[in-house]
Amino acid sequence: MRMYDLIMKKRNGGELSTEEINQMIIEYTKGNIPDYQMSAFLMAVFFVGMSEKETIALTMAMANSGEMVDLSAIHGLKADKHSTGGVGDKTSLVLGPMVASLGIPVAKMSGRGLGHTGGTIDKLESFDGFSTSLTTEQFINNVNNIKMAIIGQTGELAPADKKLYALRDVTATVDNISLIASSIMSKKIAAGADTIVLDVKCGSGAFMKTEEDAVKLGTEMVKIGRGIGRETYAIVSDMDQPLGYAVGNALEVKEAIDTLNGNGPKDLLELCLTLGSYMLIGTKKASDADEARAMLKDTITSKKALNKFAEFVKAQGGDERAVYDTSLLPKASLTQDCYAASEGYISSIHSDEVGMVSLTLGGGRETKESKIDLSVGVVLKKKVGDYVKKGDVIATLYANSEEKLKAAKERFDKTYSYSDNEVKKPVFIKRIIDN
Repeated sequence: MRMYDLIMKKRNGGELSTEEINQMIIEYTKGNIPDYQMSAFLMAVFFVGMSEKETIALTMAMANSGEMVDLSAIHGLKADKHSTGGVGDKTSLVLGPMVASLGIPVAKMSGRGLGHTGGTIDKLESFDGFSTSLTTEQFINNVNNIKMAIIGQTGELAPADKKLYALRDVTATVDNISLIASSIMSKKIAAGADTIVLDVKCGSGAFMKTEEDAVKLGTEMVKIGRGIGRETYAIVSDMDQPLGYAVGNALEVKEAIDTLNGNGPKDLLELCLTLGSYMLIGTKKASDADEARAMLKDTITSKKALNKFAEFVKAQGGDERAVYDTSLLPKASLTQDCYAASEGYISSIHSDEVGMVSLTLGGGRETKESKIDLSVGVVLKKKVGDYVKKGDVIATLYANSEEKLKAAKERFDKTYSYSDNEVKKPVFIKRIIDN
């Protein structure tokens, strides 16, 4: 096999065989194919596209390039959820305990955040003593015993994807549906779950800006998952405004706990009920969405999910008392209210800018070496469709630095837009892709 021939074949619209793709990924991961040739191949894919067969082959080649997590020692069908990312996305903190409290194993690998807020692991470190540095034996035992565990992603998971993504990032070849889908799914497949439920965000605070593109991505990922025998579903959800009201690590943990207590934002609960329903259907725990939703709602009203969250936090070394008393979570020393600039209906919120406000306050990482302040962030008071009078409080900022607070306030004041005409609240769940 010559890389030159594969580049030309793809450039001319040909379909690569599974063997050709496997060999290409093996040789590139070993360093035997130079970046300039792989860049040429990626650009050919960007313009010509990949067939379904090629996309599945690329996904599996990347998944097989490193460690394939073996979850066979965990009893029962395992479910996992993946989000394409957004602002205020604390879904795993609510959804994991809900599903685990119904006896479904949730064996999850999560990462740290790079950008406006921390990742799931950063948020969980709001609990004093919490650790995701579990041995494989501890991880499996925790899932078998309490049905839930979260560990950090290993560097050996799909290393070919990591190498390819770094190249795509600097060669303007990120925005291709097949390449995005295979990148996401290679890691999910390597992580070993039987059922994969994907939360594909669309809107100003998401990677996919339009519903149409989000549906294309979700459809492609479902095809990949089902093509290799995994129960796979995709939910397209709105990210034209932050999820829930809180943006920032400990603030989001508190909102997740409020939701487990039955007092959380409607959009966050709806998303967890929808994602959770397909996790239950995929693992044969429920026969349809109505039955699944009823079971999931009961985990909230009965406090089973809340208690499961506390059990999970304790099992990984965290102070579970904070689940029942959120005043024990990290708290910022400074607060600043933000006010409506005019009277009317809130017509839009620039989600990505709200995320950048959290980053300005210290709630995210600008580089991998940045240290996150877990206590800072933003709590919105009003969202799209709400009516406000000029001077009404629309958000509160939480900070530990006067300088950062001032800069964040100036930035936040540009995030809301208003209309004299009534604005309908956005449809939150846009599409369900289940076949």
